Amino acid sequence: MDLVVGLDAGGTSTRALVLDLDGARLGQGLAGGANPNSHPPSVAAAHIGEALKEALDGLDSRRVRSGVLGMAGASRMSDPSVLALFQEAWERAGLHCPMRVVTDCEAAFATGTSSSDGTVLVAGTGSIAGRIVDHRMVGQSGGYGWLIGDDGSAFWLGREAVRATLRLLDLDAPLEGLATAVLTTAGVRGRGALVNAVNSSPPIALARFAPLVSAAYHHGDPAALSIVASAARLLADTASAVRTPDDTSPIVLVGSLIKTPVGVHLKQELVGRWGAQVIMATEGAAGAAWLAAVDVLGPSAPRPV
Repeated sequence: MDLVVGLDAGGTSTRALVLDLDGARLGQGLAGGANPNSHPPSVAAAHIGEALKEALDGLDSRRVRSGVLGMAGASRMSDPSVLALFQEAWERAGLHCPMRVVTDCEAAFATGTSSSDGTVLVAGTGSIAGRIVDHRMVGQSGGYGWLIGDDGSAFWLGREAVRATLRLLDLDAPLEGLATAVLTTAGVRGRGALVNAVNSSPPIALARFAPLVSAAYHHGDPAALSIVASAARLLADTASAVRTPDDTSPIVLVGSLIKTPVGVHLKQELVGRWGAQVIMATEGAAGAAWLAAVDVLGPSAPRPV
C-alpha cells in the first residue's frame, strides 16, 4: 500500500496527515509551530519531526512515495542551513521520498478545491491573498505583517476595537458593549491605562481583542457592526489586487476569521464582486497531502476522504 504525506506548518501549530492513494486518512500528527520566521529554525524543524512521527506511528514510512510540506515562511528554505535542518527532520522520521516545500497558501487552496487555478485568501491573525496558477502561487497581495499590512485581519480587528474604545473615552461618552468588553479584557478602567496596557504588550497581542468584535456584533453593537463590514471590504480589496474583474475561478477562504461574522460578510462581498464559487477551507495538511498524491497519480488523484 503506497502512501503520501502532507504537512501544514504554521506559526502556532503543525499538522501532518498520511493518506493512501485512494484518499483515505491513515494517520495524523500535531506539534508546535514550524514557521522558521517565528521560531528558531532548529525548533521549527523539530516540530516537523514530531508531527511526522505521530502521523506515521504504526505505518511503514518506506511506503511513502511523495511528501509535501505546506509552510508559512517557506522563503526561509532558500537558506541552505535552514533547509538542511528540515531535511534532517524529514529523514529522521523515516521518509526517503523528496521533501517538496510549498507555501501555506498553496496548501490551503488545494484543501478547498481540485481546481488548478484560482485565488486563496487567508484571514487569520494576519491577512494575505494569492493568485494560484497550476497549483502554484504566482502573485500575492498583503502578507506584510502587522506594522504595514494585515488589513482586515484579527490583528486589525483588535486594533480597531481598541481605537473605537479610546474614541468613546476621549469624548467621555457612555461605555457599553464592545468598549466595556475591551476594558474588561485589558484589565483597566480608563484611557491612559488602556493605552499603557496595549503599548506594553507585543503589537500582535492586539489580536486577542478580535473575538470581542464578533461577540459585540451579535448583540448589535454599532462599532462592532462597522468594524466587521470594513474588515470584509478590506479583505476583498486584498483579493482584488491579485484577481481580474472577470475572473470566474474559485476563491478559497482560510483562517481563523472565516467562521466569524467577518467571514460571513466577506463571502457575500466576494460573491457580489465576482459571482464565483467561494469555498471555506480549514485544514491545510489535507491540501498538502493531496498535492503529494497529485505528484504520484496526476490531477485525477482522489481527494482526501
